[in-house]
Order: sequence, then C-alpha cells, then structure tokens
Amino acid sequence: MGSPAAFILKAVLRFYSSKRNRYLVLLILISLIAFYEYAMLGLVRRTFVFYSSLEGATIVEDRMFHGSASRETDIRRYVEEALLGPVSPVADHLFPRDTRLLTLLYRDGTVYADFSENSALPAVFPSENGVFTGFLTLNEGIRRNFPFVSDVKLFIGGNEIFFNEFYVIFAESADNTIKTGQKALTN
Repeated sequence: MGSPAAFILKAVLRFYSSKRNRYLVLLILISLIAFYEYAMLGLVRRTFVFYSSLEGATIVEDRMFHGSASRETDIRRYVEEALLGPVSPVADHLFPRDTRLLTLLYRDGTVYADFSENSALPAVFPSENGVFTGFLTLNEGIRRNFPFVSDVKLFIGGNEIFFNEFYVIFAESADNTIKTGQKALTN
C-alpha cells in the first residue's frame, strides 16, 4: 500500500483531469476573490440629482465611494463630488464650476457647510430660482444619502442662506404631488 499522501495526490490528479472540474474550481476561486475584494473595499453607493439642460428633467446618478470611519468625511466627499457636477453631458451643474466648499462640519446631527461667494451667482439655471434650486437639491441630497443628518445649514461666505425657505420645506411632511422647491417659493 502507498502512503496517504500518494493516495490524496492521485485523487486530486484524477479530479483535475476532468476539464469540467478544473473550470468549476477556477470559477469558485474567482468568486471567492471577488467577494473578498468587495468586502474589503467598503464601497458605499450615493445618489446625486442633476437637471437636464434640454428639458429640465431630473437626472439621477449613482456613484460608489469608499466608506470612512468619520461621518463628516463621508458628507464632505459627497458635497465635493456634487460640486464637481454630473457625469452626463446633457446635465447641468448645480453650482458655477469654480464654486468651492470652504468648510464643512457635522455636529450633533447638523451639517454646516460654507461655500465660496461665487456660488451665489445664478449662472447655472436659466430660471430665476437657479441659486435656490442648486442649494435645495444639495440639501435634499445630503438628507437622502445620510439618514442620520437631522438638519443642514448652508452658508455663503459665512452668511446662512435660505433659512426660512428650507425650514418650510423640511418642516412639512412629504408631499409628492407638488415639486418641493416650487412649493417653498410660493409660500
């Protein structure tokens, strides 16, 4: 009789002699590597809303981000990505291209974000509500992607903006029959 190692080696060689078995083992190995990589990367999906430059329809984009241990860092990455603008060439930016995020803080469920002064320029949307629409969309995006955020306070050059309008929108329950931005402007 042969040794147990020789017996195991013969069994393995017999198993791998079949083409089907080799492919099955490779498929399992590739699947395990892919699952391990997915689990270790820690990617998180975030959604962004932009508006079509042609008909004004909403365009939703999904992007994958590396998660971090800090909620503030995750929110900062989201806002900076929103400032970069859409991937789609038919979508408009929410803010002028040279808008910068000056500071962002997340404290006790509230996000404080201060933007450069040129973000107040209405060069993005052709409507008279362009600046408001951009900041409202960003505010809603932060709340949608980060459910732990209870309030978002936006600033331009250190001055809080649209406090009353945002308060009206987010104080009421969700109403899908009227566009929220238009509803706030009529109140």
